[in-house]
Amino acid sequence: MKFNTVKRHFRESVKSLGRNSWMTIASVSAVTVTLILVGVFALIMMNLNKVATDLENDVEIKVLIDETADEAAEKALVEKVKKLPGVSEMTYSTKEDELTKLVKDFGDDFKLFEQSNPLRNVIYVKAADPQQTAKIAKAIDKYEYTYDVMYGEGKVEKLFNFLNISRNVGIVLILGLLFTAIFLISNTIRITIIARRDEIEIMKLVGATNSFVRIPFLLEGMWLGILGSIIPIAVVTTLYHNVYKIIAPRLQGELIQLLDFSPLVYQVSGLLLLIGVLIGVWGSFMSVRKFLKI
Repeated sequence: MKFNTVKRHFRESVKSLGRNSWMTIASVSAVTVTLILVGVFALIMMNLNKVATDLENDVEIKVLIDETADEAAEKALVEKVKKLPGVSEMTYSTKEDELTKLVKDFGDDFKLFEQSNPLRNVIYVKAADPQQTAKIAKAIDKYEYTYDVMYGEGKVEKLFNFLNISRNVGIVLILGLLFTAIFLISNTIRITIIARRDEIEIMKLVGATNSFVRIPFLLEGMWLGILGSIIPIAVVTTLYHNVYKIIAPRLQGELIQLLDFSPLVYQVSGLLLLIGVLIGVWGSFMSVRKFLKI
């Protein structure tokens, strides 16, 4: 395709936005409203997914070692646990270390047990895949010299089920929102093109090829997508900046953290721009297709 032809297509697509100003406003408004919803919901779901991942990664197995185990037996148990498939982290803690933690967390009253420490040596274990925590805990429980294996049995399974359901619901809602966006925007663009069907017919009568007719409409759809994504990007960026500035300092040092402002807003902004362009072009393609009788 010649440069002059490409230049003409771009020029005509821009002029068309001005000639059909009301339809342009309607299309851009449809894109804007829908992408604001998509952007806000994407921010929420991405942060909820991070919270879910943080909660999963915080789950660990606490293995109490039997008091009858001597030093050699403890070392053998530690080696068995370390070599167990699926284990990503393992920490050995003496009963003295455990008492120190207890005093730190709950106060000096527990210093009374320093002379006669009732606690046990402990192995802390984390699974590479948190969903496999229960399976690994049951495997460790079968080893000799394990007094007790604790991982929040029952509660952990419920937590993982809840997190999985939340993720799946989020994916379904986002997909539903995207399909709604495609439907609304493509229909708006279709109305625009229907209003200009005489123009298309005239172009065909004077010998214009299908691609020559189609390209300006595809470019027009692209411009509509770009224009419609500007306000959503501004809204998403401003909204998350204010939310992050208020909430992030209050969560400092806590298990649950918000995703960092950067690169999250840039990722979501790029996603909104891409969705706007793709939907605009796709809507134009599907709408003009009918009149070209391809």
